[in-house]
Amino acid sequence: MTTPLDLAFGIVGLSSSSSSSTYLFEELGSEPKGWPRWHTALSVWVCHVLESFMAPKLTIEEVSVLQVEGTLPARERPFQGQVAPIDRYEADRAARRERPPEDRPTRTKALYLTVRSAEGPTGCYGPIDEAAAFSVLHQLRPVVLGEDALAGATAWDRMQRSDRHARHGYLKMGISALDNALWDLRGRAFDAPVFQLLGGPSRPSIPAYASTLGRSHEPREVEASARELQEAGFAGQKWFFRHGPSDGIDGLEANVALVARVRGALGSGPSAFFDAFSGWDVRYATAWAREAEQYGPGWLEEPLPPSQLVGYQELGRSVQVPLATGEHFYDRFEVLPFLEAKVLSVLQVDPEWSGGVTELVRLCSLAEVFSVPVIPHGHGLHAALHVIASQSPEVCPMAEYLVEVMPRRHCFERRPPQPVGGSFKLPAGPGFGIDLDEERIERSREWRLPAA
Repeated sequence: MTTPLDLAFGIVGLSSSSSSSTYLFEELGSEPKGWPRWHTALSVWVCHVLESFMAPKLTIEEVSVLQVEGTLPARERPFQGQVAPIDRYEADRAARRERPPEDRPTRTKALYLTVRSAEGPTGCYGPIDEAAAFSVLHQLRPVVLGEDALAGATAWDRMQRSDRHARHGYLKMGISALDNALWDLRGRAFDAPVFQLLGGPSRPSIPAYASTLGRSHEPREVEASARELQEAGFAGQKWFFRHGPSDGIDGLEANVALVARVRGALGSGPSAFFDAFSGWDVRYATAWAREAEQYGPGWLEEPLPPSQLVGYQELGRSVQVPLATGEHFYDRFEVLPFLEAKVLSVLQVDPEWSGGVTELVRLCSLAEVFSVPVIPHGHGLHAALHVIASQSPEVCPMAEYLVEVMPRRHCFERRPPQPVGGSFKLPAGPGFGIDLDEERIERSREWRLPAA
């Protein structure tokens, strides 16, 4: 005999309408023949209960980019540039010179990607780079409009397959931005933080290391900064080299002296890491490592461009300093050869460049197979922090925080991600918890593609 519970489950499973109880009356009438009235009432009640546990329908209705503008206080410290691959050309070396402090407040802007569903919830992610915004609006928006925002893996795959060049570069940055905004949309729809949707949290807080991009290399400033960050409780700190092969032996000695100065200021304290931003070659990196090994650097980051696997293998055989890279890898297929070659001690993929939260989770699983920890690159923080919070501390031990860059980058947010005592509290609020502060925004408008 069919029971009210059987009927309710059948209705919920078969109905494609927004309300199973509406389906009950429209398709079966107000009361099935021969049933007591209470059977029908119970069936309707069970339908409502079951619907409360069912996933909402989320149809992507609109994709847009919001530009917000405002004023930042003058930067009081000088801003030190870093070595870069293009430094091999003398005319391009000026970019790494120290920029003087600012004498007046500066205008700034930020872009936030929004994805609105037909059912109401809206996802948001940012700040995103203008190149990512262009890719989204010019190419990727039509791919996802009308699609199911809950089918994240399908949306990701369709975006990747939508263009022969989508695996890398600016299009991959656009895929990353849209993927992250869709994760925020799901979090808001379910009233849950992204890290919870991913299976976390794995810990009550996330340790951070301080990245010093922009900090002065003047000897006393280096020592003061190193001690300041140590006292702030950071798990480590990273310094960025100014010099490369084009600067000869004097530049090499200055790079070694930076390591010695930082280690001297820290004593036996937290680890010190060093970043060459792909601006070196194998010979130069080997010469630096042999001089700097005595100071125990925690890792040497991106000594070579990410395309030079053979160079990394040669360097790894020649030096004792751990090697780290990954921020300019765009997917699993670029990472896998480096893991198989066993040249990396740390993988530093960036969820705003390598395919968003969806791909970063895959990369964490891949790196775990090779016992290589993932410490995401800190270009942006929201996606990285939520993935870290969802992973084992062994897989993702800590986060990067650029102390001079991030406060200004997230200046329009009510609760910008900021470590306290050297650690991030778990992000609050649904999705990524991004909440723009209207009091800090002087002007806002929809960002559009440049006119043809």
